[in-house]
Amino acid sequence: MKLTINGKPMELSVPAETPLLWALREEAGLTGTKFGCGIAVCGACTVHVDGHPKRSCVTPCGDLGDKPIITIEGLAGQAGLPTEAALHPVQQAWIEENVPQCGYCQAGQIMTAVALLRAKPQPTDAEIDDAMSANLCRCGTYPRIRKAVHRAAALMAGAK
Repeated sequence: MKLTINGKPMELSVPAETPLLWALREEAGLTGTKFGCGIAVCGACTVHVDGHPKRSCVTPCGDLGDKPIITIEGLAGQAGLPTEAALHPVQQAWIEENVPQCGYCQAGQIMTAVALLRAKPQPTDAEIDDAMSANLCRCGTYPRIRKAVHRAAALMAGAK
């Protein structure tokens, strides 16, 4: 199966019904996307498919066609920055606001925040809470997440 992951075409040996999460982790070696619940509830497995957040644990590879897939590893490239050399502004804001505690859910949180900021470059607290409520954090870092989304919005506005 041919998939375009983080801007690179990849040939993966997986059946069409294989969840994208396992193709990414086991076949492509991209382990930043995490398994959480396996039923699209927690958000730890969030990636972008054709520019939209998608729960990779329930997305069969065969449903993807030629849609581009972006994982946490390829996020910096989406900001027009070299993937190996830079962080996406949301990743930078996460660091500056010291968001992660255990860190397990953070890749999914960041991918959701990027999608939010793409749709609403200057979101309100309520819009952040609404968008991010679909991603669970057992450590309860929600106030720091909200603060980081605001910081990322400012960083992104300053870059324009």
